[in-house]
Amino acid sequence: MRVAGWFITAISALVTVQLVAAVPAVAAPDPPFVVCHDQGYALCATASCTVYNGVAYCRCDILKGDSISLQLDISTPTGEANVCDVMAQGTTLGFLVSTYSYPAEAAKGGSLASYTCPGTDNASGGVAAPVSYGQCDGGICSLRAGDGAVICSCPISTGATAGSTTPLGWQLFGPYHPQAPVGQRCDASGCASCSVANPTANGSIIPVGAPTGSGRFLTVRLDGSFPPTNECLCECPAGQPCTVRSDTTP
Repeated sequence: MRVAGWFITAISALVTVQLVAAVPAVAAPDPPFVVCHDQGYALCATASCTVYNGVAYCRCDILKGDSISLQLDISTPTGEANVCDVMAQGTTLGFLVSTYSYPAEAAKGGSLASYTCPGTDNASGGVAAPVSYGQCDGGICSLRAGDGAVICSCPISTGATAGSTTPLGWQLFGPYHPQAPVGQRCDASGCASCSVANPTANGSIIPVGAPTGSGRFLTVRLDGSFPPTNECLCECPAGQPCTVRSDTTP
């Protein structure tokens, strides 16, 4: 099946746009987000990614429902289109688009937590976490991985990527053990993902991430509120891998 020329152009734009650059540091009117209603999409917020040739290939969940993304506007011969229109194209062309919704497993008592990789303002005697994660908003996903999953191609955010972190660092989702004793519920692997050695090398495993506060902001935009969430704060001693500092679950 022949793909329209505007769509080929859109793919290039979608996989390189940075979600983090559009999340405002202060309130601003009419932020450039759009809610896609009742469409199939890929949720990559909890994914891990394998790096190859400068691209993160992330194993994401296939979902259907409401999700949120940058508008990612595209000029077409018939007018402006956005990411929701690209999603609709995927129904017939056999691909999905990565957008965001709150991962239900991260709600308080669930099996996931939001891990904060510290920045300059919350390093607490250590150093800011190095920045390296897959940025999947608008990623195109075409290779089905089985078990309700799909592989999405995502650019890699590093410290050199504008807007990739804040003074409070960046965040990822990782495993959480709600039934473990207090002080042992955060998983060391979550914080280890804040400091992957050689993160851009072929074969490296990196998380999907976003600047601190992005997930909360988008959840409120999509759902109207942010639920009580399992939360873990990491620390990064100079020259050593990042480790768990504390469980900050409310």
